[in-house]
Amino acid sequence: MGRLYAIGDIHGCYDKLCKLMDKINPDLETDTLIFLGDYIDRGSDSYDVVEYLIDFKSKYPETVFLKGNHEDMLEKYLSGKDKMTYLINGGQPTLDSYMQRSRQPDEPLVPDSHINFYKSLVLYYETDSYIFVHAGLKKKIPLELQDYNDLLWIRKKFIKSKFDFGKQVVFGHTPLPEPLLQPNKIGIDTGAVYGNKLTCVRLPELVFYSA
Repeated sequence: MGRLYAIGDIHGCYDKLCKLMDKINPDLETDTLIFLGDYIDRGSDSYDVVEYLIDFKSKYPETVFLKGNHEDMLEKYLSGKDKMTYLINGGQPTLDSYMQRSRQPDEPLVPDSHINFYKSLVLYYETDSYIFVHAGLKKKIPLELQDYNDLLWIRKKFIKSKFDFGKQVVFGHTPLPEPLLQPNKIGIDTGAVYGNKLTCVRLPELVFYSA
């Protein structure tokens, strides 16, 4: 197995995504890229971000895409289950980006390729040394029994926890000025959509890239 590259929350920041991907230069024959979720919302170019990721996956099928709470909210919005939660959490710029794309009058707002992408997202990814998850974990609960909402939404209880999860947990979701490095966790959401940087960590060397 080669190296691991984990990329934090993109939130529609297409330009930063392109710049970051130009910097990291992985060997895609042997290395694995793991995207930690929250590809959409708040930023202006969510459609372009998802289109980029779909194209990337078509070329490098072993790439891992985790589900973030924002993808979960979009799915609930589109199904009609909960529209307000999505809109008050930065969903409107994503809807705008879909409305601005070129499409036929009878085409749905969100194309099938994007719907399939959202449906394909996984809740976590595990290697011999690391657990990758969008938001975090609750202590003393096996990975396969973690609550769906905790995997997508947990913050303080996980951030403050010194619990040994058996493997170092790599996560996004909670924006921080700089990457968080602790014995039990690595946080790499550095608030790209808030004017800060988009961050990637290369493991096991602990090399950070940003754009």
